[in-house]
Amino acid sequence: MRLRKAASIFGNAEQRLIVSGKLPATEAEYFRSVAEVLALDEGLPDAATDALKAAQKVFASVALGGETGELRRALNTVRHILLTETGKTQADWDFFANSGILDPSKRQPFPGMQVYLDDIRSPFNVGSMFRAADSFGVEKIWLSPLCADPRHKRAERSAMGCVDVLPWERLSRDPFSNDETQPPHAPVEFTRGPFFALETGGTTLADFPFPAQGILIAGSEELGVSPRALAASDASLGRVSIPTRGVKGSLNVSVAFGIVMQAWAARFGKLQFSA
Repeated sequence: MRLRKAASIFGNAEQRLIVSGKLPATEAEYFRSVAEVLALDEGLPDAATDALKAAQKVFASVALGGETGELRRALNTVRHILLTETGKTQADWDFFANSGILDPSKRQPFPGMQVYLDDIRSPFNVGSMFRAADSFGVEKIWLSPLCADPRHKRAERSAMGCVDVLPWERLSRDPFSNDETQPPHAPVEFTRGPFFALETGGTTLADFPFPAQGILIAGSEELGVSPRALAASDASLGRVSIPTRGVKGSLNVSVAFGIVMQAWAARFGKLQFSA
């Protein structure tokens, strides 16, 4: 219980530092003494002991009135050592972000580069894919009706603010359904495609002819791209696949998505420039 409380104290200090950029000298001295006591624990791994000793020096410098750019790292390091000692498993959404409010006007998307998330179930994966999409210049993200909510706290945490700056829209029904008795399932902007799927059994990443504009479809973590979306892709631009050499032979969907987006962005930039 004491370790968890100490971790919380270090965490609160780190958050305050992110906001104010300062740490009182008296508080820095307290953290120095805590790090010193922790470093005496013979049960800690050598790497943790070394990190605690380094943190002591940082806290001592601040306590003596010095300025250091390593202060947040020292607070963060001690906090995670304490959490590890409590046995708590740490997830990406437990981390502290200091990206602040992102400015949409600074985005430089590629016109026509769009993505369709086809029943991605994990909020963490959705957030990670938003972050990768923003990084590589995606113009807009479309969501299937059953895709995880980008506003879920875990999605927003892994997206690091990108949900607020990258345009996105959830479709109310399956856009690839061929049920003619139903009203149109998607805006014309979406239905005109062209489409290509991130899926196994396709053209390898190095050889795939990425388009100057199009919609990349990334599918469910468990089932991959849905049959109807896959059929639409096969009838359009086809499938892009990432060669692997491991025993598992597959990647987490957000990792695979990031790899393909980087390759498309690299090709997309050349296509835009030549045009």
